[in-house]
Amino acid sequence: MSNPCIICVAITGSLPTKANNPAVPITVAEQVESTQEAFEAGATIAHCHVRNDDGTPSSDPERFGRLLEGLREHCPGMIVQFSTGGRSGAGQVRGGMLPLKPDMASLTVGSNNFPTRVYENPPDLVDWLASEMLTYGIKPEVEAFDLSHIVQAAKMAEDGRLKGPLYVQFVMGVKNAMPADEPIFDFYIETLKRLAPDAQWCAAGIGPQQIVLNEWSVRKGGHARTGLEDNVRIDRETLAPSNAALVTRVTELCDRYERPVASWQQARGILGLPESVPA
Repeated sequence: MSNPCIICVAITGSLPTKANNPAVPITVAEQVESTQEAFEAGATIAHCHVRNDDGTPSSDPERFGRLLEGLREHCPGMIVQFSTGGRSGAGQVRGGMLPLKPDMASLTVGSNNFPTRVYENPPDLVDWLASEMLTYGIKPEVEAFDLSHIVQAAKMAEDGRLKGPLYVQFVMGVKNAMPADEPIFDFYIETLKRLAPDAQWCAAGIGPQQIVLNEWSVRKGGHARTGLEDNVRIDRETLAPSNAALVTRVTELCDRYERPVASWQQARGILGLPESVPA
């Protein structure tokens, strides 16, 4: 039986700049163009951040609204996933764009260390973001930086704070957080299957670990995230020319492991999302 692989492209994030790689899309127009190329290369989820005019991160709902409009026009059927991450704002500002009703939104259900600070996700904010996602019919993508986040997500699904089935993304390679360790990765999968048997899972690796996590995910039957948010290089010496080039690396892994790349229709079906979306 075929097991299609959903490819998520994280197009810009909050940190990469054009000084890091000129291909990093900053403006809404650049992000739409870069996402369209990635969509045509095989990505079916766009993980989205927005930036201010000076390139700094933002949670501005107006900018998210323009991005959503552009993606729905130029990437029809693609799953649009907004970030509620903490680099773009504090407190409930992080969820101010959720009334726009994207298909999905990221949700980190606990705190952890980042390279130079604590990534704070206090319980009251987590519960508020989760409730907003329930209110607006948005599917959470649980970003698990630690084993406890998987356990907490399962608890939240069990008590109704999250609508199942869960979609959990394992994040590895962030400095001071969980390294890219295959036995730990395997334990993450086993734990999620035990606590939430109907859950789907994905994985993201940071920097040089991106291709490592891509390979593990495709080989072990999960879904894969790539993109310039997490990694601006093809290899140590070569900058990635585009988000689409990073997506193509994942499609090549899918070919190697005989995993079909999920179409947007298949991806929506796997994730329980409606096939019909606003124009």
